[in-house]
Amino acid sequence: MQSGPESRVFHRLRPYIPTALFALLIFYFGYQALTGDRGLLTRPQRNAALAARSQELKRLQAQEAELDSRIHLLSDASLSRDLLDERARVILGFADPRDYVIRTARRSD
Repeated sequence: MQSGPESRVFHRLRPYIPTALFALLIFYFGYQALTGDRGLLTRPQRNAALAARSQELKRLQAQEAELDSRIHLLSDASLSRDLLDERARVILGFADPRDYVIRTARRSD
C-alpha cells in the first residue's frame, strides 16, 4: 500500500466523493430542466412550433372537409351531374362546342 502524498489526499477526499457525484447529478438535471428539449427556457420555441402546427392542422382540416364534400357529391347515393361533368371535362380535356374555353395554367387537383 502506498503511503505517499497521493494516497493521503485520496483518503482525505474519499468521504466527499458521493457528495460530489450527487452535486454533479443535481447540476446536470438542473441544466436539462432549464435548457433541454422540454426545458423552461425553450418554451417560446415550443409555443411557436405549436402555433405553426395548429395553423397547418386547421388548413388540412379545411382541405379534408372540402374533399369530403366533393366525394359525397360524386358518390352513387347523391351524384351531382354538374360536378361529374366538370371533373370529366378537366380530366379528359373535353369541352362542349357551346362553351367558351379560356386556357390557363394547369392547376393540381
